[in-house]
Amino acid sequence: MKNNDKNKIIIFDTTLRDGEQSPGASLNTAQKIEIGRQLAKMKVDVIEAGFPICSPGDFEAVKLIAQEVKGPQICGLSRAIEKDIDACWNAVKYSKRPRIHIFLATSDIHLKHKLKMSREEALARAVSAVKYARRFCDNVEFSAEDAVRSNQEFLWQVVEAVIKAGAATVNIPDTVGYSIPAEFAVMLMNIFNKVPNVDKAVISVHCHNDLGLSVANSLAAVAAGVRQVECTINGLGERAGNASLEEIVMAIKTRKDLFNVHTDIETKEIYKTSRMVSTLTGIPVQPNKAIVGANAFAHEAGIHQHGVMAEKSTYEIMDAKSIGWQGSGLVLGKHSGRHALKQRLNSLGYTFKEKDLDKISERFKVLADKKKEIFDEDLVAIVEDEISQVIPVYKLDYIHTVSGSQTIPTATIRLRKGDKVIQEASSGDGPVDATYKAIDRITGLKCKLLEYGIRAVSGGQDAQGEVIVRIADAKGHVVTGQGASTDIIEASAKAYLNAVNRLLSPKAVKSK
Repeated sequence: MKNNDKNKIIIFDTTLRDGEQSPGASLNTAQKIEIGRQLAKMKVDVIEAGFPICSPGDFEAVKLIAQEVKGPQICGLSRAIEKDIDACWNAVKYSKRPRIHIFLATSDIHLKHKLKMSREEALARAVSAVKYARRFCDNVEFSAEDAVRSNQEFLWQVVEAVIKAGAATVNIPDTVGYSIPAEFAVMLMNIFNKVPNVDKAVISVHCHNDLGLSVANSLAAVAAGVRQVECTINGLGERAGNASLEEIVMAIKTRKDLFNVHTDIETKEIYKTSRMVSTLTGIPVQPNKAIVGANAFAHEAGIHQHGVMAEKSTYEIMDAKSIGWQGSGLVLGKHSGRHALKQRLNSLGYTFKEKDLDKISERFKVLADKKKEIFDEDLVAIVEDEISQVIPVYKLDYIHTVSGSQTIPTATIRLRKGDKVIQEASSGDGPVDATYKAIDRITGLKCKLLEYGIRAVSGGQDAQGEVIVRIADAKGHVVTGQGASTDIIEASAKAYLNAVNRLLSPKAVKSK
């Protein structure tokens, strides 16, 4: 599909496809739709919603996103196989702007060891697949998997042939994160110079972060003339992840003097989208992450603080408000009413049905009794704690722990499963370990704790603690869970229980 604005960079978001392939990431269909709607609100151009042939669940998710998410093009991934293309079309066809995305490896290492195919056979397969997909729609994209390690003259042949066959977009992926920016730029400029019909299609890139260069390579590609960038929220993706959408978009916006291009992204939705994806996938954002990390706009050094107070531009090249980050202003207290709560949530970008607002209001009242001052971050934690929940098999009803330097740590846990109340106690190396063992006794699962992380949501001794855990069951299924509370043991129990409920949910979970 031709890009009529020569200076616009098309933002192709693959959080729901490549991003969900991150180890431990687990999204159900409702959560995918929620993220899809938020991506639309942020005005991404293309949403790659999934890989329809992969599973019935993936097919259904792509189909529902195509039906319910309005605005962006809705794309599905497909191998260069007719049955894949059929499944892809049957899922995305409900969108007003459907796209079929076909991929086939072009590097000799992939052709020899994975596909058992010659270059000639790969070229013929690519052309045939694009022609077949064009029977369904004009908006067909072709990706030359592992393009960076491909023979470059052969790659030029493939690009020319698939464009001639009808591909509206041709993607040049750095599938294994192998390239260096200067090298990648030269490679792309050669495609622009050597492929005679290159002006008939949009040239795209999809860079992985194995050497930490995915964003740098993507920006080098933009400078070389590429007009679509494939990326994910928070840089999620297989192995070390993908190019980070927020970093690419803000680099282009901040250095428009250098790039002389633009995106249509509503940048004030970036922070909210980042937090939503982090919460729903259960994958935390590292504190020093560019743009959306907790420390991205923090200044601790005295000389920095003095400079920022005198003039923000001394140490800040972006305004935090430009990404929708409101800082940690005091907003509410125990005497604040429901209307004030609703108004503040709206100002933070959240809207809820009355029944959902009721739940958040109850959580707020409980927190207000424990904390004198409630910050924006506290409200975000409450909201995320609510929206992160899968359909719970077990709910926390009661927790009591005993611990000390001369005491054997013990935990008593009471969970609700429907109308049934189950109570167990256990000892452990500490109160958290005892809590998790007691939960395992109730659920019958034997889970291994792979990762445990905790952070203070806001400042002060009465700050909420947010816990994120990653666990594996006996079959090797890996999930993450999140929980927040002013009591870190309770937050730990909530996070672990959230992960357990993910393991027990109908959606298939990933293996280690």
